[in-house]
Amino acid sequence: MKHLITIVGPTAIGKTALSIALAKHFNCEIISCDSRQFFKEMTIGTAVPNQEELQSATHHFIQNKSIFENYTVGDYEKEALAKIEELFQNNDFVILIGGSGLYVDAVLKGFDEFPEINPEVRLEVNSNYEKIGIEYLQEQLKTLDPEYFQKINLENPQTLQNPQRMMRFTEVCIGTGKPYSSFLNQKKNNRNFSPILIGLEADREIIYNRINQRVDIMMNEGLFEEAKALYPNKALNALQTVGYRELFSYFDGEFTLPFAIEEIKKNTRRFSKRQLTWFKRNEQTKWFDYATERKEIIHYINEIVK
Repeated sequence: MKHLITIVGPTAIGKTALSIALAKHFNCEIISCDSRQFFKEMTIGTAVPNQEELQSATHHFIQNKSIFENYTVGDYEKEALAKIEELFQNNDFVILIGGSGLYVDAVLKGFDEFPEINPEVRLEVNSNYEKIGIEYLQEQLKTLDPEYFQKINLENPQTLQNPQRMMRFTEVCIGTGKPYSSFLNQKKNNRNFSPILIGLEADREIIYNRINQRVDIMMNEGLFEEAKALYPNKALNALQTVGYRELFSYFDGEFTLPFAIEEIKKNTRRFSKRQLTWFKRNEQTKWFDYATERKEIIHYINEIVK
């Protein structure tokens, strides 16, 4: 039996350190499932593992794409599954690590199939978005699929501000005449591995302190300069992310620098809360305190494998 050891949890909780410890113990390789770390132009603001960490274990899907590429979660699913299949040729274990719930689900469960949408519908939705703004897309989804709108608003409200995702929801609703959610969970995708899900958690105060410290470290390591270099491309989808958006607002003259830094901390804390909400939905996940000794987690994995 092949096992995909999957490590999830909020940002700054210590997933990277645990993944490397497990990779060393089980002599296996790591698949990154952090959608912010795919892009080679983004290093500091995405907390990419440092050189020492990358050399401690073989990592895949770290800075392997450009922000100028259109890279979807569906693309990632295909590429990640192919790489996992390849790694299982030589090992019974592969480690999947990440804080991007949608991407973790793509690997573990797969995606639903949607019908082809008339290109004219896509053009019309895009045109209305450009004329009216994100409010048009939000209103359309709220009207055409109210249940799904409420679900997103509750579990992942940042999605309501994502034009690409919202346009997709809207064009499916309009193009098919059915709610977007009616196409979800239609089928089960078979996987030729058994997932072992491990979650890391801590008291909220500890998580928030770790996040605040990480942001300060990022600023000291050059996040300001990294964001400034990326600023001319601020409209790209890959850059619509915490840590960059706030500094772009500073460069636009909307924020002071101290306020921008506080906004990064605040928005990262909010993001971590949403991550936990997402990952806690999966009842198969075994949760450990972030300070749990590695040998206890290894013992848990070995007991399952028996």
